Formats: sequence, structure tokens, C-alpha cells
Amino acid sequence: MPPTITATDHPLEKLTGDAVVVAVGKGPDGPLPTPGAEAVDRLLGGRLLPALADLGARGAEDEVTRMPSFGQGPFPVVAVAGLGAPDASGGYRPEAVRRAAGAASRALGGRRAVVSLLAAVGGTPDADRLHAVGEGALLGAYEFTAYKSDLPAGRPVPPSEITIVVPDAGAAEDALRRVRAVADAVALVRDLVNTPPNDLYPAELAARGAAAGEKVGLAAEILDEDALAAGGYGGILAVGQGSTRKPRLLRLAYSGRGARRKIALVGKGITFDSGGLSIKPALKMEDMKSDMAGAAAVIATVCLVAQLRLPVDVVATVPIAENLPSGTAYRPADVVTFRNGKKAEITNTDAEGRVVLADAIARAAEDKPDYLLETSTLTGAQMVALGSRTAGVMGSDDLRDAVVAASERSGEGMWPMPLPAELRKGLDSPIADFVNANADRMGGMLVGGHFLKEFVPDGLPWAHIDIAGPSYNTGAPWGYTPKGGTGVPVRTLLATIEALVQKD
Repeated sequence: MPPTITATDHPLEKLTGDAVVVAVGKGPDGPLPTPGAEAVDRLLGGRLLPALADLGARGAEDEVTRMPSFGQGPFPVVAVAGLGAPDASGGYRPEAVRRAAGAASRALGGRRAVVSLLAAVGGTPDADRLHAVGEGALLGAYEFTAYKSDLPAGRPVPPSEITIVVPDAGAAEDALRRVRAVADAVALVRDLVNTPPNDLYPAELAARGAAAGEKVGLAAEILDEDALAAGGYGGILAVGQGSTRKPRLLRLAYSGRGARRKIALVGKGITFDSGGLSIKPALKMEDMKSDMAGAAAVIATVCLVAQLRLPVDVVATVPIAENLPSGTAYRPADVVTFRNGKKAEITNTDAEGRVVLADAIARAAEDKPDYLLETSTLTGAQMVALGSRTAGVMGSDDLRDAVVAASERSGEGMWPMPLPAELRKGLDSPIADFVNANADRMGGMLVGGHFLKEFVPDGLPWAHIDIAGPSYNTGAPWGYTPKGGTGVPVRTLLATIEALVQKD
């Protein structure tokens, strides 16, 4: 169960808990105090910073130093989270606060209640910092134990209660409702991505997505393989035909009161990607259960929009398939006909994401949306270009830049990428409208963007977010990011949609 999160404006001396969390910055000569840390320092008789210096604490990002209070306060443990160096103004970005809160949650496993003064990092807490503290604390407390058959007694578990100290608890409650909703949406994505592919096959992902949508009042539609054939979804059928577990298309629709705009969401749902006949190397193939992270993200986002009751219409279109080699698998040299009538020569069956997305984008465009946002673990080239934590964003310049700006507010790293005209030539086919993959590996992420662009109608603002690296953390946990599914880019999609609503 996720921890509960509440706000209080009671004095620190009158609160109780298993631990108190404060933050310090990183200075040239050691940790830098913040207003929250100063409150605890007074309880400890001015010994907080000297104790940190003795323990070798620096205030660096992801650093959490725990120390006893020695009975000098109503908390047995003081956890000091590092914020890193302050910015040019002497303050700390909300993302630094979010990471510090997440790192503290991870470090305080086994503690029942945690009281956080992180919201006071910049003096009087503002909405951005309150959101950052709440999101970081809840996201950092996430764990996935569904397949653990023998959890040891007394093991460290995430905090069960988190209280944030603020000047006005009543005013903070609306912000915390949003924080809870966002954290639940991210946890849904993480759970889906972490679920093994023998349990999360196409029909099951579609069913779980529909159930999540119906829970918040969304209209849900699932197309099976017969309906896909009748509807001309040649790309989804081609990718899924190598598996005995047949493909699906999930559609979730939300109609917001007072909506003036319609937004289409599309997310790639490959529940396992072996590469098909163009099979991947065995090393790390197990990570390919995460190839449906884009699908999970758009499912969670449309549910989140409904829960927050935003005044906008949103329709999520989710193509779902399992890409396996077999006697019925699609082949290099096959020609696939998509829903909009365009045809692609298959040159690489491991470039399957764009093949299922082509059908989904074509279907989403039929709804005449005002904007189209698509996210997928599209290319390994994204990680080659930008690493494992930064997504690449392509598409219409204005919407692409709006997504990147939203990612800066949400704390999910993204970078705007171009679509150079000369790279489109790499998709030319001698027998079809285009090939699905360029033999020249240069600019692979951008070539993938060009392929998707072929299915976006002229004049429709669109953006593609390649999350091949950021959606699945194969390394050690950091900040509020666990090992495994991360939940990227739910928070950016929400921030983008909210900005588009405000714009209109």
C-alpha cells in the first residue's frame, strides 16, 4: 500500500513520528542550512551542522545522512537529504527538492511515520515545492513485491505515513489531492511495466487498461484480432501474428465538462519484444518486457486527466502486440498495408513499434483532434544519442517545445530533436511507399520520427516522445526513481495537457 500523505501547520515541537526529514545544500565548505534544517537545528541545540560535518556529509544530490536526535526532539531519527549546489539565485529547483524527498523516502525504510520540512527549503513553501516534496516522497516510497513469495519479517518497508509541515495546512490540501493522484498514476505505470510478460500479454494489458479507465468513468473499447482485421489495422496484425497471444487495440475516451479542445494520446504497447525474426541478442532481452511503457503511460494519463476533471476531451489509442519469431511471424521483405492505406516494406522486424503506432496514429487522427501526443520506447538510438535519463522529443516545433517545457516543470528530462529533411530519404522503398527501417544506422531516432510523421495529417500539431531509456531504470535506484519501471512520461504528459488547456 502507498503511504498516506497529509499536511500540518503545527509547530515541530508538538509533532511526533519515527523520523524527521530536512534538507541541506552543498556548499564549498560543507553543507548549507535551509529554513527547515534550522528548525531542527534549534531542537538539537545548534549541533546539526557540526554533526553533519563530523559524519562527512556534503549535501550532495541523492545523499541521505541519518543521525539520532539523542532525545532532543520528538523524533528518534533525523534524516538529512542533500539538495546539491544552489542555483545562481541561491535557491534550489523544485526537481532538486523532489529528488531529495524521494531519496529520503527510500532511505527511511521501516519507519512508520515521517515528518518532512523539505517544503520550507526556499523559505515559505510555494505550490511547486509542495508538489515536489509530496511527489518525491510518494514516488520514492514505491516498491513492487507482487512476485515475492517470501518477504522476510522485519524487512525495511517504505514509510506508511508522511506529514509535510507547511504554514497553512488547509490551503495545502488541494495541492496534496493532486499529488496523490499523480503518484497513483505513476505507480500504475510502474506496476504494469514491472509485470512479467507471461502475465501481461496483449489481451491482459488491454483488459487492465480498460478496467483502470472504467474505474474513473472512461468509455473503453477493445478491438480483438477479428475486429482489427475488419478495420484494416495491418500493422498491428503483422507485428502480432508471430505470437499465439493475439494483438489488441485499446481505446479510452474522456469528455471533460466545458472542453474546448480534443487531445489524442497514443502509446506503444509491445508486451514483449524479442525482435521477431530479426531477433535481438540474448543479453538483456529480459528488459524488453518494458516495451509497453508508452502504452502504460497514456493509459495512466487519460485516467489521471479524468480524475482531475480537466476541461478537455482526451482519447487514448493504444496498439498492443507481442513481437515473437515463429512460423507465422511477419518477415523482412513483407509489405504491410496500414489503416490509412499506406504501405511499408518491412526491412527489420525489430523496428516493430513504428509499425503498430502507424495504425494507431491513423486511427487517432480520424477523431479530428486539435493535438496529438505520442510516446513510445521507439529506438535504441535514443539512448545512444541522449543516454538513459533523457527522452528525445520530435514533431511540430511549437508542440515539441511545449512538451520539453512541460518536462522541465515536471522534472522528467527531455530534449528537443530535429527532423532533418535529408534523413527522410533513408525510408525510400523501391516497391512500397517506404521501408520501416533504414539500413544506415545514423540518426536512427530521427528516422523513426520521420516514419511516424508519414501518418500524421498535414496541419495537425503532434509530438513524439522517445522514452526507450528513461522509462525503465536498469541501474541502481536514485532520487525518487526505483529500479525497473519509472513512470516516465506521465507527469510531462499531464503538464503538457494542462498547459494546452490554459492556453485555450
